[in-house]
Amino acid sequence: MEQSALWVVILLVVLALAFDFMNGFHDAANSIATVVSTGVLRPGQAVLFAAFFNFIAIFVFHLSVAATVGKGIVQPGVVDTNVVFGALVGAITWNLITWYYGIPSSSSHALIGGIVGAVVGKAGTDALLSAGIMKTLVFILVSPTLGFLLGSLMMLLVAWLCRRSTPSKVDRWFRRLQLVSAGAYSLGHGGNDAQKTIGIIWMMLIATGYVAAEDKSPPSWTVVSCYLAIGVGTMFGGWRIVKTMGQRITKLKPVGGFCAETGGAMTLFIATGLGIPVSTTHTITGAIVGVGASQRASAVRWGVAGNIVWAWIFTIPASAFVAIVAYWLSLRLF
Repeated sequence: MEQSALWVVILLVVLALAFDFMNGFHDAANSIATVVSTGVLRPGQAVLFAAFFNFIAIFVFHLSVAATVGKGIVQPGVVDTNVVFGALVGAITWNLITWYYGIPSSSSHALIGGIVGAVVGKAGTDALLSAGIMKTLVFILVSPTLGFLLGSLMMLLVAWLCRRSTPSKVDRWFRRLQLVSAGAYSLGHGGNDAQKTIGIIWMMLIATGYVAAEDKSPPSWTVVSCYLAIGVGTMFGGWRIVKTMGQRITKLKPVGGFCAETGGAMTLFIATGLGIPVSTTHTITGAIVGVGASQRASAVRWGVAGNIVWAWIFTIPASAFVAIVAYWLSLRLF
């Protein structure tokens, strides 16, 4: 392989890690918004706490999601460096736009949309693997719905178990328990989201001949670097989105924060175990809405929730469009 090709591969690895950092930065709100808005942790403490659990997810989850992204979305032989460049630029651009406006969109679906757009720009829709695409599309609906159901059921269960306790006692206990639920959610966030970047680097290394397509796992350096990148990104925190997630959808107390995080974490653990790349944003938003709705429908600001849903709808097509343009431009660059 020519030296120039190696230079391009290194550049794309750096770009992928930049996306991974931005994923942690953009999605930090998903992990810390509830624990910050309830006053259990200060913002600085919360991001360090979340970043730690993002990274130790490396020791907990199998690389099933990375395998889906790396080998289960695109036909073998279609991916090249131009496709990877287009996919990453599409995802990063959409992340920057939604971060600037404080919209909790999905970094995961921005990446999937970027991959789809760049591949379609090169080879058309026949180059896509329908099974992997359908799993992702189905869970756009399943993950927030499951988060909603688990969050609301947790809230109802806790309300019944604590029916004879005083509000001050409940608040005191759940301020402690929310540390457990926030840690579990951050673990699920790291486990699912870091693997998406591992998957796209793996995809690119296979396409450029640096890794054999028959290998059952990516190189260890990709795994460690991606988990580090998402953890560091989380440490810097996407503060513009914290307020939207933590207070604008519904007002949360420690007990509500615990139920939302627990419901969200359970959803992420299930999806990661099945190897499905889901949106942590969709998941925690569904859980927060479920907690609010279980108390009373008016506790949820449905207008804010509706605006978030519109951002979800536009994420894949918008990032796909940018990816197509970036793919075409890259043909002139390398």
